[in-house]
Amino acid sequence: MTSTASCIRARTMLRLSLLTAGLLLLQPALARQDDRNQPIHIVHADSMDGYNQPNSVSTFKGNVLIIQGTMKLTGDVAKIWTAKEDTSVDHIIVTGTPQKRPHIEQIDDNGNLMTGDADQLYYDNINSIAILTGNAFVHQQNKGDAHGSKLTYNTNTGYMVGESGNSGQVTMTFLPKQKPLPPPKHGAPTTPPAPAKSTKPASPAANPASSSSSSTPAPASSAPTKG
Repeated sequence: MTSTASCIRARTMLRLSLLTAGLLLLQPALARQDDRNQPIHIVHADSMDGYNQPNSVSTFKGNVLIIQGTMKLTGDVAKIWTAKEDTSVDHIIVTGTPQKRPHIEQIDDNGNLMTGDADQLYYDNINSIAILTGNAFVHQQNKGDAHGSKLTYNTNTGYMVGESGNSGQVTMTFLPKQKPLPPPKHGAPTTPPAPAKSTKPASPAANPASSSSSSTPAPASSAPTKG
């Protein structure tokens, strides 16, 4: 019975894994597709220690600002590892202070802004994966918020995975779709001129009333016939 139950669980897990893989493939391309192909610029840092060679590490300190396309990374210290075969960036680790934590932001293909903050930010440039660790928080404009001990965000697809700490939990808020205001009834403008026109036809209705009142003396004029 134990082996049979294990086989059933294994088949169930396999089906769940295949289903999850299928769902991942169906995820819409919400994040920025072309940021990965853009160069990485160290726009600002107070100091730099390192050199631009393959398989090396460079350290940037003080108000660091890194930009790649629409994506921005900020923090107090950033360490950049280059690839083994060339000087392209392999990954980046950004750290900060409690007052100024590492920060990431990116504009997706729909023009919505994604922002994230954590105690440490690891960016895998090869796979376009941002890993936010330590009281991580991610906000996606017009979509919602996520909070957890560790959040992994794919900057190409917008897919996100959350993990809780030993005593923490993962929370997420989904924003409702904003419905447009209903149009005026029958497509009429808010201040239609129709009511002003509808009051004028009432005056012809008063004329028959006056004509009927003028016709009432007619029977009285026939009174002299009794003589």
